[in-house]
Amino acid sequence: MNLSPPRGTRDFPPDVFRLRNWLFSHFREVARLFAFEEYDAPVVESEELYTRKAGEEIVDQLYTFEDKSGRKLALRPEMTPSLARLVLQKGGALSLPIKWFSMPQCWRYERMTRGRRREHYQWNMDVFGVDDVSAEAELLAAVVTLFSRLGLSSADVQIRVSNRRILQTLLEDAGIAPDQFGPVCILVDKLEKLPQEEVSAQVESLGVDVAIVERIVEIGTMKSLDDVAGVLDEERAGITELRRLFSLAGQYGISDWLVFDPSLVRGLAYYTGVVFEAFDLSEGLRAICGGGRYDRLLSTFGGKDIPACGLGFGDAVIEELLREKGLLPECRPNVDDVVFCFDAQLREPAMLIASQLRQRGRSVDLILEDKKMKWAFKHADQAGASRLVLIAPDEWSRGVVRTRDMSSGEESDLAVGDL
Repeated sequence: MNLSPPRGTRDFPPDVFRLRNWLFSHFREVARLFAFEEYDAPVVESEELYTRKAGEEIVDQLYTFEDKSGRKLALRPEMTPSLARLVLQKGGALSLPIKWFSMPQCWRYERMTRGRRREHYQWNMDVFGVDDVSAEAELLAAVVTLFSRLGLSSADVQIRVSNRRILQTLLEDAGIAPDQFGPVCILVDKLEKLPQEEVSAQVESLGVDVAIVERIVEIGTMKSLDDVAGVLDEERAGITELRRLFSLAGQYGISDWLVFDPSLVRGLAYYTGVVFEAFDLSEGLRAICGGGRYDRLLSTFGGKDIPACGLGFGDAVIEELLREKGLLPECRPNVDDVVFCFDAQLREPAMLIASQLRQRGRSVDLILEDKKMKWAFKHADQAGASRLVLIAPDEWSRGVVRTRDMSSGEESDLAVGDL
């Protein structure tokens, strides 16, 4: 029997789980600092929730199956459709704006590279009901806050920012039909991954003039907002929005983390405005996180649109980056007390003491087997215990137990009520 987990997935034994909890605690704390509320949804959703936009890469990466009633279901590949479903379900009962976050496990059957798995956890933050780039600025400030808490600086990570309306304006000016905008966006997003000739061939297969690809590449190499504004209408292309966003970034003190990159598109068709992705500057990893504005998402589910934007931040890539830079902590077990009795006759008193300590809120590891004193000391050290409580015949006959401070090595006798 193969004892490895399925390809592209992970086990989380305690040492790995402690590290995961450490990272998740930072996700939750940053969300708390920015007053986002946590939510969750089923890991299994109706398949149609993800297949409403045929042609998106994500459709081909679904883990799908039928339940015993013949319903077509899928493991969630991302959280945004579930969030949209939940917002529509709540309807008018929601008091806008809302700021919600989640940390779901997501599944995609995709080609694996460093930092890319077929399952991963993703920290999501979304804002519904704010029709202004101040919402994007808040999300970017949260991302930078997280990076800073993890020990990263703007010398390590760069957040590239653009606006999908740049590409939309370019395509409109070239006479591209609106229904082709999404498919072309998905292909343009592959320009960094595939040769330009291959992307051009796929664009041509859509019935679109391949010259548009060269024009997109030309504008994608521009370095400033003014350069793009010189060839596209500033308002239509979203340059005005980007100018305001960069101005707000200055107020947040995060300007040195951001860079304008008109080649950035993002592969999901539902983005409508500002988009962003964070990369490590060594460029050894895929994007660390990404997000943007999706004001017209709800109408794809038959609902009324609400202005919205959000971000997704995977756990696998950031762990790789932190490991590479030596920033992952040693997450040892955290036990307050190890309780050890010298012989079987003292086992019941040991259980009594352990129960009393637990009632006081202390984490207690009660040694249940017959072990030697040397083993107990070693175990207490490995367990990360702050104190070893020893129940010996002589001390117990006097109504006391011996304690050892595992940091200082200092020992003392205490009455049970003083533990």
